Amino acid sequence: MITALLEGLLLLGLAITTLWGALALGHRLPLARPWRWVGVGLWLLSGAIWLWLAWQGAYLAPFVGMAVQLVGLLSWWRRLAPQKDRDWAEDVAHLATGRVVGERLTLHHVRHFDWQTKDIAVGGWERRVYDLKRLSTVDLIVSSWGRPGIAHVLISFGFAGDDGRVDDFVAFSVEVRRACDEHFSEIGGFFKQYELAIIAADERDAVRLRSNVRGERVTLYHVTLSAEARRRLLLALVASANDLDREPRFYHTVTANCTTLVFAMMRQITEGLPLDHRLLLSGLLPGYVREHGGLIDGYHLAELRRLGDITERAVQAHDVADFSRRIRRGVPGWEGLDVRP
Repeated sequence: MITALLEGLLLLGLAITTLWGALALGHRLPLARPWRWVGVGLWLLSGAIWLWLAWQGAYLAPFVGMAVQLVGLLSWWRRLAPQKDRDWAEDVAHLATGRVVGERLTLHHVRHFDWQTKDIAVGGWERRVYDLKRLSTVDLIVSSWGRPGIAHVLISFGFAGDDGRVDDFVAFSVEVRRACDEHFSEIGGFFKQYELAIIAADERDAVRLRSNVRGERVTLYHVTLSAEARRRLLLALVASANDLDREPRFYHTVTANCTTLVFAMMRQITEGLPLDHRLLLSGLLPGYVREHGGLIDGYHLAELRRLGDITERAVQAHDVADFSRRIRRGVPGWEGLDVRP
């Protein structure tokens, strides 16, 4: 019985290694497409040979052969390094670098695109200055597109104007940093295909892209952080963006994405936050935040989701000047729209 178990484990290990190596080579082998597929084919052929030999009862040769191949593959794999200077897609051309002097936060690249289609936009990037004493609100924005548990998460910070009303917002988004000729693939995100980006954007850009252009369902949740925690979260995001600008990282579909990075920053603010499966299924993140006291009291999660669904309001407010205030009407925590610092 033990022998049969070991045989089964060897066959399973050979199959998994063959599949992983083929995917790694298919996504990152630095050859033109025809030759890349030749490399993948040779890897699959060798894996099939080792599997066949193991199936026939010759265990040593398949184990040693695949081990040698794997050592060579991993040696190449570990040398792959994220890049800083590539021909980036326009929407991720700049990272959200910032600098704090006294109570003034300067963000050097805030995106303010007016999206015509999901691939075409007009507008650009600009430097914006924010008064940290006027930082008044934090919102969690969740954008989903029909895949259960899967969503994109943005964190939006609101600043009060001279009249005390919160009317200036900047949204941070942890995204895939693609080259101009690349398209996003969840599978590619497991295989070092993309770099990581932290983007700062005007809400008219970041929200309308998802609700009005891509047709995604966007939900906004008001987050109940203290003034000190809001400030620390914002500065943690800026510090992470600055670090990323100095030392690029690979995006990873599970371990380095829009949810896991925000969680890492929240742990700096609230000690003892536990790991949870909802950190992997980002569409379930609001439930995690509510469970740990981060959302408005007195509402069930389903009610917060229903009242916070801003999709239709965003479509109706497409071209209005006070877009960010319009989409918040009726969202719990935003009933008065006069939140003061």
